[in-house]
Amino acid sequence: MYPFNTDRKIIHVDMDAFYASVEQMDNPELRGKPVAVGGSEIRGVVSAASYEARKFGVRSAISGVLAKKYCPHIIFVRPRFDRYKEISRQIHKIFHDYTDMVEPLSLDEAYLDVTQNKKGNPSATLIAQEIRKRIFYEVGLTASAGISVNKFIAKVASDINKPNGQKTVNPHEILEFLEELPIRKFYGVGKVTTEKMYQLGIFKGSDLKAKSQEFLEKHFGKSGAYYYNVVRGIHNSEVKAERIAKSVATEHTFDENISSEIFMIEKLEIIAQQLEKRLKRHNVAGKTVTLKIKYSDFTQQTRSKTLPYFISDKALLLETAKELLYQERMKDSVRLLGISLNNLNTEQKKAVAVQLKFDF
Repeated sequence: MYPFNTDRKIIHVDMDAFYASVEQMDNPELRGKPVAVGGSEIRGVVSAASYEARKFGVRSAISGVLAKKYCPHIIFVRPRFDRYKEISRQIHKIFHDYTDMVEPLSLDEAYLDVTQNKKGNPSATLIAQEIRKRIFYEVGLTASAGISVNKFIAKVASDINKPNGQKTVNPHEILEFLEELPIRKFYGVGKVTTEKMYQLGIFKGSDLKAKSQEFLEKHFGKSGAYYYNVVRGIHNSEVKAERIAKSVATEHTFDENISSEIFMIEKLEIIAQQLEKRLKRHNVAGKTVTLKIKYSDFTQQTRSKTLPYFISDKALLLETAKELLYQERMKDSVRLLGISLNNLNTEQKKAVAVQLKFDF
């Protein structure tokens, strides 16, 4: 008798270096070379890095300056999000040939519940192999996959044999798999938490499993119960076919830092207009407007205001953003501005999933 539910078959599909791989696919001259999507050797932040660049320590979220330092011959490419979305739609079309229980996490990864599937195939492992093969031949990109009984283990497993590989963790293998797993590989354990766990003598799953729930809650608050359960393979979150967005945002990083509030207003007007288009396209409105400001020293600040009514039009978005901008003086020149809208009218929707049991 296992402490976790064994009735489900969950696949986590994760595209390999997605943005960079799309650029290499579309431009043969970039193939086999270190590529960074986003950023530059002067400014900006890397959105994605090819595996050739990762060998030098280039990762997403580091500055372009640092990427150039790590890899002097790196090639910076401007992101093309419309193209990435187009490719993502092709990949999701393949997913839906197998199941409608698809929960996208981003453009390049998703959970699939194939407990019931359109092919009548009882093997989630074979389904994952077939999906990855189709993505390669029909789209031209490689993907990795993790397969197990819940989202947590599938997510962790998809990283084991990257790139272009997959890992199945069967029910009888789960406890040993988690006990031997380095704590930094646990999904939901970030860099700061990893360091804290190291200080507490927790280096892999077996160390975490040896701690009581009271101990973990004392040191990690509400997350303690999560850590206590997942190391035992317990994670009951369902694959939600319709993932309800909690916020919609648009932001711009500028080629040159801005110090004039007049220029900031001009930029905010463009951002508000783009945000309005996104909101109207998805028929969404919200009550809480948040202004995001990133300064030239990379420090970040957010200011929010909640309105008594739902809004989605540019004029009200801009008016509220301007009010937040003038709330206090800028402490430095600005390199990024963004507007997000949350407290959305979509949050009342619910998704229900019904699942049956098959042999794994």
